[in-house]
Formats: sequence, structure tokens, C-alpha cells
Amino acid sequence: MRAAAFLYPWDVVGDPDAPARLAELGVQQVTLAAAYHSTRALTPRHPRHRIVTARHSAALYPPDPDRWAGRALRPYAQDWVADPDPFGTAARALAAVGLQVHSWVVLAHNSRLGADHPSSVVRNAYGDRYPWAPCIARPEVRDYLVRLAAEAAVRPGARGVELESCGWYGLAHLHGHDKLAGVRLGGAAEYLMSVCCCRVCLDGYAELGLDGAELTAAVRRALAPVWAGAAVPDGGGRAGEWAAVEELLGPDVAGAVRAWRDRAAGEVQRAVVRAVRDAAPDGFRVLLHADPAPHRCGPDAGVDPAAVWTFADGVVVRCAGDAAARAAALGPFAPRPAGTTVAANLTVVAGMGGAPDRLAADAAHAAALGADELRLYHAGLATAADLAAVRGALRALNRSAGGRAQGSGADPAAAC
Repeated sequence: MRAAAFLYPWDVVGDPDAPARLAELGVQQVTLAAAYHSTRALTPRHPRHRIVTARHSAALYPPDPDRWAGRALRPYAQDWVADPDPFGTAARALAAVGLQVHSWVVLAHNSRLGADHPSSVVRNAYGDRYPWAPCIARPEVRDYLVRLAAEAAVRPGARGVELESCGWYGLAHLHGHDKLAGVRLGGAAEYLMSVCCCRVCLDGYAELGLDGAELTAAVRRALAPVWAGAAVPDGGGRAGEWAAVEELLGPDVAGAVRAWRDRAAGEVQRAVVRAVRDAAPDGFRVLLHADPAPHRCGPDAGVDPAAVWTFADGVVVRCAGDAAARAAALGPFAPRPAGTTVAANLTVVAGMGGAPDRLAADAAHAAALGADELRLYHAGLATAADLAAVRGALRALNRSAGGRAQGSGADPAAAC
């Protein structure tokens, strides 16, 4: 089963042992950040540092000034890695030990961009702006996302790209000193707090027969019991969340909101993938970090699990939680065309809730649900013990796949 590990360039730049350590894990690919959001990251094995603080979203390569000339929305440069092209330096080092490199591009998640350009972001029904969430329905944001995707994805040495946050972002956000947990929202209420009511979106709803004032009033009415401390219907699971939204807003209002948001997301996703393909060589793979519920927001953007195959080569699906949660995430993507990919994204950092000791079993379950590749989050953040467990699990999976392939006469490298 083909496996890839996520990695930041700063995990490799300045550490000559990092590429061999990654290759020894048993992965065939590294998914390497090329454009990423702000973060504070541990580097437990680096010879020069232990903490990297990426203060804002940035391109981890030198952006082309001609591409961005005259545009207000443009990628920010980084200065926390002492290298003019951290992605390029890391990609060359990883390729030198035989690892295939794919770029990892975060799109509609950028707090500094929103702070610098407040009119470009999601605005909720109360008028509050979300600086971390560019509104993907806005023309200037779409232009930025398309240009960033094409530039950041097709870096020298990259053989493919995985696009994160390629769709709506909303309320949910790992924010500094967060104080939102005092009110339990649940999926439906969180969705209502994520519905964008900026001028562009209000005009879009109006095209579908929904008055903007009616929408904002409906959202506020639906959420009023939440602020008073009452539980709201949630239904459980993806289908239950949407049924609860329809109950709270009414099916006509909910349907118009979803129609506009689905249209905006679909247009952005197709435009981004098309721009990457236009810039990339033949054989370049384009995968989306995706959730099979179109209404969901966040890094794993909601997609139509049937329509996504008309424009993308595959999806990377977060498989957090137990076997039932994994089945709910992967199952809707199972009917798919030949030659497409479903990659199960499994956390292997025990301190972040991962289960590297269960990786072999979880990977086998994901394969039974239709996944044909693994993504391991995150090789740079994991402890030595986590990596040892990953190494053992991948060896066990390869032995198992080799045995099945020999028994069937198939190619072991293609077996899952």
C-alpha cells in the first residue's frame, strides 16, 4: 500500500540525516509543505533547533513577482527558515534518497491575509469577520487561490500536489488562546456560524431568491437558543448535521444557502485544479483534502463524493476516530473511476491523538473500505517511538501485501 508522510521543509533544511530517516520509515513519498498557514511546530530531532514559529501564512519558496504584480492579495514571504527556497532545498534532499516529493498547498486559510484585507473574508450573520477564512465566493479571493495553487503546486521536483482548504473555511479554527468552548455548538450550529453573509454572498443568495435580511434573521433566530444555553438538534454524523440545519433554517432557506455555497466551492475547486494542470507536466497528480459532506468547512473541504472524480485525481480523507468514523469518512468515496486515488489520512503522532501502534490494523481497515494509499500525519512532529511504530507497521503491511500478491500472481508493489 503506497504510503506518504507529511513534512515541513524546516524538518529537512539543516538536518542532513532527515532524508535517510524518512526513507527508512518505508514510505515512498513525502508530501512537503509549499504554502502553509501560521504554526508553532516541534522539531524533536533537528540538530539546530527544537521549535519553529511560522508567524503567518507564507509561501515556502520564492514567489514569482511577475505573477503577483498589481494584485493586492498575494502570498507572503517567510523568514523563519534561513534558506531562500526551503521547499526546493528540502525537495532535492528527499529526492536524492529516492523519495518522491509532492507539494502540500494550503489555500483558503490565511489569517494575515484576512487581517490585511478584511473585506475579503467570511462574515457571519452577526457581522463578525473571520480573518482566517477568505471568502471563496469573492472574485479577488478566487484569483488569489488559483494563482497560488498553480505556483505553489508545480515546484521544481514535485510530482504531484495535495490541496488543503480548497473550499469554504468557517468558524472552526485552532486559534491562539481560544475561548469558544464555553458554548457547545455541535455541527449544525457551527455550520450556521460559518455561513458567509458578506456583500458578494448576499447578492448570490438573492440570485437564488433568498433575501439577505431574511437569511441573517433566520440564522440569528436559529442560534438564539444556543446562546441561551439550550441544546440544538444535531442528528449525529454528516447526514444528521444537514437534517438539523434544515430543521433550524427551514428547508427552503437551507437549500438556497447550500446551493450558493456548493456552486462557489465547485467553481473554485475546478478552477484551481485546472490552473494546476495547465502549469504542470504530464502525469502530475492533483489530490484534494476532502470531506464527503459538501456542507462541511475547514482544511478538509466538503465535496460531492461523486462529482469530485470529474476534475481531481484523488482525495485525501482524514480518518480520525474509531472504525465507524473511518467508515463514514471513506465509504462515500468508494464508488470511483479506475485510476483515481483515495488516500486515508491517519495521525501517527501519539501526543496529538494518533495511534501509531494501531497503524497496521487501521490501514488494513481503510484498505477494506476502498482506500488505496496512506497519508501519515506527521513525520516531522512524531517522537522516535512513534516513528519506530510506523516503521514496523509499514514493514508488516508490505510483507502482507507481498504474500497476497505472490499467492495471486499480482505485482507486490501494486498490492494493498
